[in-house]
Amino acid sequence: DVCSSDLPVLPAAGTVEAYFTPWDDAQAALVAAIEQARQQVLVQAFVLSSRAIAASLIQAYRRGVDVRVLADQRQHTDVEGSQLVRLVQSGIPVWLETRYRSAHNKIMLIDVRTLQPVIITGSYNYSWGAQHMNAENLLLIRGNAALASRFESNWLRHQSEATDRKSTRLNSSHLVISYAVFCLKKK
Repeated sequence: DVCSSDLPVLPAAGTVEAYFTPWDDAQAALVAAIEQARQQVLVQAFVLSSRAIAASLIQAYRRGVDVRVLADQRQHTDVEGSQLVRLVQSGIPVWLETRYRSAHNKIMLIDVRTLQPVIITGSYNYSWGAQHMNAENLLLIRGNAALASRFESNWLRHQSEATDRKSTRLNSSHLVISYAVFCLKKK
């Protein structure tokens, strides 16, 4: 029975903001949330090619915020304008998800372990096209500690399975991952 699950049912708490592109300025809401971060920003990105979002993550990092990024490896390689190299060059730790056909999450977790955690999720890719060309949605959920904790646990699980930047070589044109080593580890 689909309804009888071991998954936790979490209480509704906090506030929810909903944005729908191209009509609503989801990117501005996202950037504003990052600018308000005081302790930590955890990112899971399918695509991260928005210069404005990358710049706000870099600014947060320079303010002393712990910024960490998980990203889909194939999208980084295949999408022109990926900002991951820029993030790594700024000192932000980046891990690449290679286990899945698509690491299709689009999530930001801001100050998860505070009284006012922020969860940002939805179909919205972190790209110019998501704001200006696509029909996308973005939710900002504030003040739901139980839900934030569940999202953080999932982020950490994905991080433990991802290839960190020490195992990768980032350069300005593309990312190279040693697939042979990765495949041998899986056997």
